[in-house]
Amino acid sequence: MHTTRFSARSLSRISIPRRYNSTAVEPPPAGGHLPSVATSEILRTTRDSALRTPGLAFADEDGSGPSRPIVGGRETRKMNTYQAVRDAMSIALSRDDSAVVFGEDVAFGGVFRCTMGLAEEFGKERVFNTPLTEQGIAGFGIGLALMGHTAIAEIQFADYIFPAFDQLVNEAAKIRYRSGGQYNVGGLTIRTPTMSVGHGGLYHSQSPEGFFMGASGLKVVIPRSPIQAKGLLLGSIRDPNPVIFMEPKILYRSAVEQVPVDDYELPLGKAEVLIPGSDLTLLTWGTPVYHCEAALHMLSSPSPSLEPLIPASLRSAKVELIDLRSILPWDVETVTESVKRTGRLVIVHEAGMTAGVGAEISAEVQKRCFLKLNAPVKRVTGW
Repeated sequence: MHTTRFSARSLSRISIPRRYNSTAVEPPPAGGHLPSVATSEILRTTRDSALRTPGLAFADEDGSGPSRPIVGGRETRKMNTYQAVRDAMSIALSRDDSAVVFGEDVAFGGVFRCTMGLAEEFGKERVFNTPLTEQGIAGFGIGLALMGHTAIAEIQFADYIFPAFDQLVNEAAKIRYRSGGQYNVGGLTIRTPTMSVGHGGLYHSQSPEGFFMGASGLKVVIPRSPIQAKGLLLGSIRDPNPVIFMEPKILYRSAVEQVPVDDYELPLGKAEVLIPGSDLTLLTWGTPVYHCEAALHMLSSPSPSLEPLIPASLRSAKVELIDLRSILPWDVETVTESVKRTGRLVIVHEAGMTAGVGAEISAEVQKRCFLKLNAPVKRVTGW
């Protein structure tokens, strides 16, 4: 075997690549420097802030008295979104003897545990499983509601609501009109998990709210947090119209708030201004609320890699963030009032751009605010 020997002098002439210490700069935390859902400033994590949620109306108050600046006598409990949804259904079942909950696997707690323990608490006659047939679930719910029951149905994933489309759009939405007001299915609420979760693939990540925009007679609601989920779900169950209640599945466990334990509702058809501003209106709903919050932090405090891309003059922009909450009907007044002040509108949603909810809102805003707009309406959407 041939062996090559190097002298100390020859070794000193060999160029050895310099090794750089990768730990000289402190690495970012695991969750990054931007706010996540868990650290969002939008979430109400104290009792006082929870009880001061705008629009919150307790069932044991008729609203005729003066507003109370001091919140007392009410309790809150730490809940994530699925626990708040479960709490709302428990209240609905306990307050309304005609209410029933049904869907695929709901008697076992459901795939997201939203109905956990309800069958044991209220009996299997009121909380029960159905066959794997979305059309059948919707049709059965319509029949129950026509007979005067409060029907709370679950479509296991919003991606599978399409087999029920005919029942919802041609039957539930039109029964009051086609019967001349003699019949209605206002007691029907369809719950369904929606939006992306990170690993759901094409059949468990869709946002189909836009497909129902033309279905006059239906309401579509999407909450952003536990307080919103409980109040809006109870409002949907008691609304005199059929409601499709879409729950962003990634928020089931990631969004946590102090939630009032009493029976309360939040208004349907009303948007909420989360961050006031004067330079641009940023409109969204569901999970993208938190993406927009992170984007606003990036705008005002960009990381070193983004600093060259964000002019200093833009970092002080005051952006008004609005959560639409009710997709159908949507709050035209709140949105247009904001756009008339800011002169700009950006709409963000997970669903596709073509013929999406953003297209309808964009058309209406440009009609109503044309002379106030400083730029065309911008949409930031999915595929």
